[in-house]
Amino acid sequence: MKLLRVSMLLLLTTLAGVSLPVLAQGGFSEYTLGSGDVIGIHVFGESDLSFDEVQLSDAGTLSYPFLGELKLKGLTVGELQHKITKGLLGDYLIDPRVSITIVKYRQFFINGEVEKPGGFPFQPGLTVRKAVSLAEGFTERAAKKNIFIISDNTADQTPVRVELNTPVKPGDIITVEQSFF
Repeated sequence: MKLLRVSMLLLLTTLAGVSLPVLAQGGFSEYTLGSGDVIGIHVFGESDLSFDEVQLSDAGTLSYPFLGELKLKGLTVGELQHKITKGLLGDYLIDPRVSITIVKYRQFFINGEVEKPGGFPFQPGLTVRKAVSLAEGFTERAAKKNIFIISDNTADQTPVRVELNTPVKPGDIITVEQSFF
C-alpha cells in the first residue's frame, strides 16, 4: 500500500510537470524561471501547442502560439502553467490541460579561489559546499569564511557573505576570497 502511495505521488508530480527536488513545503515549486532555462510545455492532445525543449530568451520571454510573447522571468512553474492554461481557455480550447517541466536549469557561476572557476549547471539542492566541489575544491589560498554570493534575483547586485551550507540558486555568482595567512 505504501509503495502504491509513493508511486501515485511520483506520477502526480510528473503529470504536474514539477520534479520533487524543487517542491516547497506547500507542494508547489518555488523555483523561478529566468533567462537560459530550458522548459518543456505539453498540452494534452495538442501537439501543435506542445514543445519538448524551448529556451527562454535573454529577456526571460517566450513566443507561444496564439498567446504571443510571454514574459516568464520570475514566474514559478505553477504560475506559468496557470498563465498558459488561462490564455488557451475559451477562445482556443475548452479544457486545456497544460504540463510544464524544467528540462535544463540555467547555470550558476563560481570564481575566486577554487580550482576550476566558471559556470556550472544548477542542480536542485545545491549549496555553496557542493558548488565548490563541482569547481574541484578550494585552492590552498582560499578564505573559507570569506565567501560571497551575488544573487541573480536582487536588483542592486550586492554581494552577501554566506556559509558553506547556504543554498545556491541558478544565476548566482559565488566568489571565494583569498586568505592572507
